[in-house]
Amino acid sequence: MAAATATNGDKPPNSTVYVRNLEERIKPTELKEALTEIFSEYGNVIDLIAKKNLKARGQAFVVFDTPEAAERAIKEIQGFELFDKPMLLDYARTRSDATVMNQGDGEEFEAHKRRRLAEKERKQALEAAEAQKKLKRPAPSTAPETSTTSRPTKATRGAGLKSTNTAAAAVVPDEYLPPNKILFVQNLPEDYDIDGLSAIFARFEGFKEVRLVPGRKGLAFVEYDAEVGAISAKENTAGMTLGEEGKVVKVTYQRQ
Repeated sequence: MAAATATNGDKPPNSTVYVRNLEERIKPTELKEALTEIFSEYGNVIDLIAKKNLKARGQAFVVFDTPEAAERAIKEIQGFELFDKPMLLDYARTRSDATVMNQGDGEEFEAHKRRRLAEKERKQALEAAEAQKKLKRPAPSTAPETSTTSRPTKATRGAGLKSTNTAAAAVVPDEYLPPNKILFVQNLPEDYDIDGLSAIFARFEGFKEVRLVPGRKGLAFVEYDAEVGAISAKENTAGMTLGEEGKVVKVTYQRQ
């Protein structure tokens, strides 16, 4: 196996190796077996992730128990052909779940998961906003240019007024709003008051208060000291059922 120089750029060394340019037609189980056999020569592999969804095809993450093992693998396996395609290796941008579990405690692992989830939701929100912009972007005008020198310019009717056309602005769906410290809770049973909701949401870190929406049934805002508490609360309460009718509660971040 020929040695090659790793091109880790500005990524700091860590225990996880990012592998790309893998053959996409190979089944994940078969790919994992082949990768495990190759990478196990350079250290103890504690986790290996290779997904079959379209966005993750041709990629894998190999997690060693030490950064030194990952460094050896990158140097030795870089460019090695697997299923007739040269593998391209680099350090992963962030620590894997398996690494945090192996090196830290339960509290650190939970904090790591919350940070990863927040980053994932931020990316989803940005992607959703970008998709909305593309849908709302007007087509280039093909109308012929006309001369305006023959008559005075007329003031635009209604100039200065805000457009009421909802298609003019890209609206991010509730599910893809970026995390913040306030949750918006919908579809609550009518008999649930502040005390009942506080009993549910006060279980999560940094809980401050519950505010019902005056004059609107089934709606409330839940505020935390920081995003971390709101993220944890949202993940653990979204989709829960409440009341005798078993209402499914919708929990999203407050629209800023």
